[in-house]
Amino acid sequence: MKTIKLIILVIILSITSFSCNKDDNPSPEIPDIILNLKEQSLVNSSNKFGFDLFNKINNSEDQNKNIFISPLSVSFALAMTYNGADNETKTAMEETLRLNGLTTDEINNSFKNIMNSLIGLDPKVAFNIANSIWYRDSYHVEQDFIDVNKNYYDAEVNALDFADSQAKNIINKWVADKTNNKIKEIVDNISPETVMYLINAIYFKGNWKYKFDSSDTESKPFYLADGTTKNVLMMQQESSFNYLSNDIFEAVEMPYGGEKFSMVVLLPKNDKTTSDIINELNDDNWNAWLNGFQKLDNIHIIMPKFKFQYEKKLNDVLIDMGLGIAFSDRADFTKINPKGGIAISKVKHKTFVDVNEEGTEAAAVTSVEISYTSIGPSNVFNANKPFVFAIREKSTNSIIFIGKMAEPDYE
Repeated sequence: MKTIKLIILVIILSITSFSCNKDDNPSPEIPDIILNLKEQSLVNSSNKFGFDLFNKINNSEDQNKNIFISPLSVSFALAMTYNGADNETKTAMEETLRLNGLTTDEINNSFKNIMNSLIGLDPKVAFNIANSIWYRDSYHVEQDFIDVNKNYYDAEVNALDFADSQAKNIINKWVADKTNNKIKEIVDNISPETVMYLINAIYFKGNWKYKFDSSDTESKPFYLADGTTKNVLMMQQESSFNYLSNDIFEAVEMPYGGEKFSMVVLLPKNDKTTSDIINELNDDNWNAWLNGFQKLDNIHIIMPKFKFQYEKKLNDVLIDMGLGIAFSDRADFTKINPKGGIAISKVKHKTFVDVNEEGTEAAAVTSVEISYTSIGPSNVFNANKPFVFAIREKSTNSIIFIGKMAEPDYE
């Protein structure tokens, strides 16, 4: 059996169960999470998906922009959505999430067991995962879809009047509550076409096992990728840490709390960049790197304090990763509603991170928005965009007039 390695990347920030050094007064050892083969396969798949997602996002952003994502959060939100997919859409979601080879039951069971194992793993670290589904109260949702997400993802499911101006505030309050107010909004407005939101929220707060002394923090230069220099607050400490050096980077691993979670910082060598590291990020390399860490004494760490928020609409990235059908009018989410006519309209990801002398606080929210497609169900017709129209004779089916309405006006 293998133990879980959970990643949450900051620049490349990782949360992992890799073992670390111990202090002079060690706490009782926390047992490892023991995964069966299917659960370990899901972790490996989630990591592969996370590395691919991070690489795609990095390539899509300005190289001078901070990035912070939670692959785990995106995976949970899309996994709940997956339970409503069928046929080609289901296959595309399996391939994009790298879940090939696992049955639906194995996927759901593995996500459930991993979630339950992670929550409360380290009593010195606050870590929580929460899921919810919100749907338009006039829209029919299959009971099986609701039940599977309640049973496996502990999802809170609510029907709301989406036309009510308070609906988005109710959803956003849930988000704020589950992230300790670090992320206060995920829904900015609710479109008339929107029928459902599937939302995951993750909150993490861990103090360093070996804290930085704030009196040692001082302003030092930080060299930006464009060649300019900026003075920032840099934390400092010297202790024993796990360390790795190769041709691309050198890295240290700093544990939190009872050592079940840690931050891994990968620093490019002088002739390399962060993109060089990200381009090499994959499941095999990651595992090889972790296995190559060695404990070294008297490592003097200097690193900046930082705090920022990040937001990214993931539609284009996920489509590029193979999920295009789920966003199109060919999407098959008939396990949500047998009439079909719905697709993913938006996947929105927001994060927060604060790294200081005491430790790290981080939060992530992923929202999958489901809306009517252009076809729509038979009882909905909303001509709120340009359309073509015709006048015909019924018995002969002769078209008498035909036109396109692009900009209505009436005088």
